[in-house]
Amino acid sequence: MLFSAFQPAMLFHSSIRKELARSFVATLVVLITVVMSMMLIRSLGLAAKGSVNPRDVIMLMGYSVLGHLATIMTLSLFIAVTNTFGRMYRESEMAVWFASGRGLAGFVSPVLRFAWPILLAIASLALVVWPWTAEQSQKLRSQYEQRGDLERVSAGQFQESASGSRVFFIDATQDEVLPGGSNAASNGATASSTAGKTDTMAQLTAKQARNVFISQIEGNQQIITSARTGRIETINGEQFLVLGQGQRMEQALQNAEVKISEFETYSVLIGAAKVQGNVSAPVKTLGTLTLLNQPTDVNLAELSWRIGLALAALNLLLLALLLSAVNPRAGRGLGTAFALLGFVVYYNLLNVGFSRIATGRVDFGLWMLALHGGILLGTLLWMAIRHRQWSWHHLLRPRARSNALPAA
Repeated sequence: MLFSAFQPAMLFHSSIRKELARSFVATLVVLITVVMSMMLIRSLGLAAKGSVNPRDVIMLMGYSVLGHLATIMTLSLFIAVTNTFGRMYRESEMAVWFASGRGLAGFVSPVLRFAWPILLAIASLALVVWPWTAEQSQKLRSQYEQRGDLERVSAGQFQESASGSRVFFIDATQDEVLPGGSNAASNGATASSTAGKTDTMAQLTAKQARNVFISQIEGNQQIITSARTGRIETINGEQFLVLGQGQRMEQALQNAEVKISEFETYSVLIGAAKVQGNVSAPVKTLGTLTLLNQPTDVNLAELSWRIGLALAALNLLLLALLLSAVNPRAGRGLGTAFALLGFVVYYNLLNVGFSRIATGRVDFGLWMLALHGGILLGTLLWMAIRHRQWSWHHLLRPRARSNALPAA
């Protein structure tokens, strides 16, 4: 007797979990493919604008997809539950289970047994992996943006410096390693700045260039320098541009006075861009424990987003059971569109909470309790009504009968 009663329960749980697993994997693969394509296009756009290194496009795309994997898995789980139970409603399979004594609340157990590893993974991705991927992406961008001005130069292209005061152009380049005994950067305009440095301390790596053009603004003067040859030399951590066989034109911006001079060798101290240590890191790159230890408004807003992703996954899982109920005679797309609308509204509320908490207009604890607690309470109440099959007709029927009784 016990085995005969236990066997239908096993069949009930296993059939639902298997179908949920198939739907979840298929949806996850499709969504990851779509997001990878979108992130690849975005990364290529950043590389085309010079924001990231073209060699780091694939790595940046991987970090972006991994950072958004929590949202992708939440949406995949939501769609899997909605599609699975929507099919069961359309094919009257749910009516069979209801007729056998299974209420809607009886489906919560198999769904949670299937989804708890996914919910745990979503929480880990939101609290741990998301700040790590954001930090790695920020490092890739910062390293490329904070490179030296001369490292930005590409042959055949006009390139603006980081400060915007110089424009470089070279016709062609050729790398060449110079012996450590020359100190050509001590000639010309920077001779005084490099005086006293011994040749043995100078470790030089030169990039030979042909037909160099530099336009820069210094004070009230526009300086245009052109040379037949040029090379980049690094001496004790400082970068120099050494030009040969060229001319320099200085023109005052306030009048038409022009000064032209020719030179055989001219050196310009460029200086490599260095990372500034006092620049605060973006809030999304901070660890979750750091956000808890530093409860500022911005940090609490980021914390509400991360915790909200985990809580939203659980609420949306329960909400999908309710939103998947469709009329078998109705179209398939209407129920799916309504369910996706609920998903979009929930995630938009997460963004609204982030902005309001960051500006200090809403308390962190009050918002989390009102949003996630309110949705959970409303979902459980709605599920209880559906499980007991309550309706306004059943609630009003006893009153209608009492009014219909004849007076004594």
